[in-house]
Amino acid sequence: MSTVPPVMPANDVPAALAEPVTRVGPRWITLISLANLALWMAYFGPLQVLLPQQVAAASPVGKETALAWVTGIGAAVAMVFNPLAGALSDRTAGRFGRRHPWTLAGAVAGCLGLVFLAFQGSVAGVVIGWCLAQAGLNAMQAALTAGVPDHVPVGQRGAVSGWIGVPQTLGVVLAVVLVTMVVTTTRSGYLLIGALVPLCALPFVLTTPDPRLPAAHRPPFDLAGFLRGFWISPREHPDFAWAWLTRFLMQLGNAIALLYLLYFLTDAVHYERLFPGQKPEDGLLVLILIYTVAVVITAVSGGVLSDRLGRRKTLVTVSGVVSAVPAVILAFWPEWTMVMVAAAIMGIGFGVYLSVDNALVTQVLPAATGRAKDLGVINIANSGPQVLAPVIAGPIVAGLGGYPVLYLTAAALALLGAALVWKIRSVP
Repeated sequence: MSTVPPVMPANDVPAALAEPVTRVGPRWITLISLANLALWMAYFGPLQVLLPQQVAAASPVGKETALAWVTGIGAAVAMVFNPLAGALSDRTAGRFGRRHPWTLAGAVAGCLGLVFLAFQGSVAGVVIGWCLAQAGLNAMQAALTAGVPDHVPVGQRGAVSGWIGVPQTLGVVLAVVLVTMVVTTTRSGYLLIGALVPLCALPFVLTTPDPRLPAAHRPPFDLAGFLRGFWISPREHPDFAWAWLTRFLMQLGNAIALLYLLYFLTDAVHYERLFPGQKPEDGLLVLILIYTVAVVITAVSGGVLSDRLGRRKTLVTVSGVVSAVPAVILAFWPEWTMVMVAAAIMGIGFGVYLSVDNALVTQVLPAATGRAKDLGVINIANSGPQVLAPVIAGPIVAGLGGYPVLYLTAAALALLGAALVWKIRSVP
């Protein structure tokens, strides 16, 4: 393992708590990106293909409602485990560092949850398995997310967030390719992705530094105080609160737009009728490939631009406005050609948002001692929409206007989030 510290301690502040001043190199970025790639494959392989297939087989008549329950309950578990694991990693003072033990343990637990899912044939079994997988994967995510403020100086965070964000999108593509083309059954899809999670996390865990937290800098444990720490007062930390709300709205719009995309291709675009012999999953893969190319082009460039300009809020607003456009297209033009155009525009907007907002968030964290816990609270703004989206989207699709109203709602949420980012004062 490398012994070169990623941060320079100031005065008596230990390296684990110091503000990083040394730029990270390509090797560190590559390895954390590989671990993130596995993480996002494990999220999106099930969400995009495996869970809809599994739920449709278990409950073909009420598949939309059943899928909403599965994803909603799983997201609720994520909302608890991400900040909890983050807070525990903030307090970890073992000789292996604060983050790496949680990265590896979460990867193994996520793998076991996916293996369990592979053998489920009922909706109840799928719910239990997805909750187990979410618990492990969110512990892994909490530790990996804290790597940026732990190791990367502010002036490099946009670029690094862009590079780390690319695997989030590539993970969707690779996961869909693996579970639709490399393997041919739902069970083998779960088993393959499950095995890849710890395998891709190990190089980062075993070969990159993770400074120890000296036991003297770990506060005494008090359960009441520990639980109170998850509440971050909007009055005391208003910029953190606005950053949280902005992300929540943007992610809620995104979740509403994506939740029923496979069913949208089936029931609104009529993909199988347009392309006899093909399945809606084939169309989904085409859209993901288009989307991914656009994200890869804009994520790193958007992050680098925000580092150079120092104008993160402007770029977040632009990305939010751009992200609303494809939702409007889907609402009024449910045609295959227009859906592909929407995928490209969505990739452009989300690519910029992915890198710039992640960098922005790291600049409004309340304290270095609770980076992972605070980022876990921020990640509730990612997971919470997965709980709320089915509650909103299900009734809309079932009888309150159908897909047009669904996608117009998604557009409105993206625009609101894009506007509220200007409430943040401490970041340009």
